[in-house]
Amino acid sequence: MMDILADHSMLFLGSRLKRLAERLQGDVSRIIAEAGLPIQPSQYPVLAALDQAGPMTIGQLVEAMQLSQPAITRLLTRLAALDLVSIERIGRDQRQKTVALTPNGIAMIARSKRDVWPRVESAVINLCAGVSGPLPDQLNQIEAALSATPLDKRGNGLVIRPFSDALAGDFHDINAEWITAMFRMEDTDRDVLLNPRARIVDPGGTILFVEAAGLGIVGACALQKTGARQFELTKMGVRQSARGRKVGEFLLATVIDRARMMGAETLYLLTNKACAPAIHLYEKLGFQHDAGIMQTFGARYARCDVAMRYHWPSDHAASFDKASTSL
Repeated sequence: MMDILADHSMLFLGSRLKRLAERLQGDVSRIIAEAGLPIQPSQYPVLAALDQAGPMTIGQLVEAMQLSQPAITRLLTRLAALDLVSIERIGRDQRQKTVALTPNGIAMIARSKRDVWPRVESAVINLCAGVSGPLPDQLNQIEAALSATPLDKRGNGLVIRPFSDALAGDFHDINAEWITAMFRMEDTDRDVLLNPRARIVDPGGTILFVEAAGLGIVGACALQKTGARQFELTKMGVRQSARGRKVGEFLLATVIDRARMMGAETLYLLTNKACAPAIHLYEKLGFQHDAGIMQTFGARYARCDVAMRYHWPSDHAASFDKASTSL
């Protein structure tokens, strides 16, 4: 697929950097939203300057930010409307105004330092690790890494890794651990776990892994294509050593999003009542028990007595209907 900005990186460097900035800010926006804060990524530098230096004039903010005065004024207008900053005139001079954080702004910065900034910073460090070469090559590497794993999927010391043959052993071991602990390994288990590329990846599915800082690969989950726009969420497991770090929820949310990106209309899973914590997680993220799925697919595993189907939000259904109409 043609990428005119990447094909002419030096000619359109400004446009490419703007595209990258918009993508990064979009990822950061999701992190901020998860923290429940009403702040936009572009507003953080002003808030950080005021937090670090205390009250400043607009001229000092222009100098600290290296942005135009109109741009700073627009940012301050939005922040004042959110009651995050106060803007006071100095004496009688209308041109001289001092800007300070409000009590609400101070509280928002404190929450950001706790819940947002460390996650963003660690995600960016992870994103840029190993990037090398001339600037166009570095941009290629960063954009490719973002396509594989956005910033909001890299926080909390957890990173999503795509399938590679080098990780096939982890896929086997992670799932063999929980299957043999709770049930017995069935022929279909062995076939998939010993041949993940042939059974999952090559036919159009995918396998995602979670890597935890200091622990390595700790979780895995597969999307196995079983029909046109139809996928089974299968072989999801988390190592015992990583329990309690919400690896499963992080992984499941990512896999659901990946299924959406792959155009899934039907996304289902098969499990057993003994897996009560996992079933609770599936329900929490949008899966519902489905007798039709059980009737159609339940015979695949002898241990299967629970079948669930993911219920897509209405906007996904609308986009699928539109795509189907255009085919």
